[in-house]
Amino acid sequence: MIEEARLARTKKVVVAGTACSYPKLAPIPFKESDLWNGYPAETNAPYGVAKKLLLVQAQAYREQYGLDTVMLFPVNMYGPRDNFDPETSHVIPAMIRKFIAAKEDGAASVTLWGDGTPTREFIYADAARGIILAAEHLDSSDPVNLGSGIEISIAELARVIAAEVGYTGSIEWDTSQPNGQPRRQLDVSLAKERFGFPATTSFAEGLARTVAWYLEHRS
Repeated sequence: MIEEARLARTKKVVVAGTACSYPKLAPIPFKESDLWNGYPAETNAPYGVAKKLLLVQAQAYREQYGLDTVMLFPVNMYGPRDNFDPETSHVIPAMIRKFIAAKEDGAASVTLWGDGTPTREFIYADAARGIILAAEHLDSSDPVNLGSGIEISIAELARVIAAEVGYTGSIEWDTSQPNGQPRRQLDVSLAKERFGFPATTSFAEGLARTVAWYLEHRS
């Protein structure tokens, strides 16, 4: 895609990386300068490394061909119109679907992977505004984090989602399944400094909107 953009003389290319590219044990919060200081968590290393290669490509194309490339590293996004497929969805839509189904089925418990201790950071779909701002104002291929800067444990996330959908059963943890990266939280100061993006939708508001959308459109 980057090569085709060069050939088509595209004015600007914004590339989305991933917070999964950061080293497994990077200091919290993850700073862009930490990207190359270790190998990503094993559970998503191939994906994370591929995105780091995109960063190298974007920087090389800017230097060699003058292609205006911008490279963002967002955390896990969520919101209305998310992917709720049980086989391919990410953690928030997967939990929403699972807890709503458990509530409607009268299930006494819900089982989730791992032990609940890992932390993650999430950003509502208004992250799209950050991508647009970067396209309009950022003139550098240096990596820039895109996130909310707020860390939450998977166990707490499960409790919050269960409460939001009204599920009152117990939450069980399948510790035979992997936890993944122990912690994940970004330093988001550079996005605000470089192109004026702070995340503005609170997690409570974003989650409520996402649950409401799913309940209305799941059929």
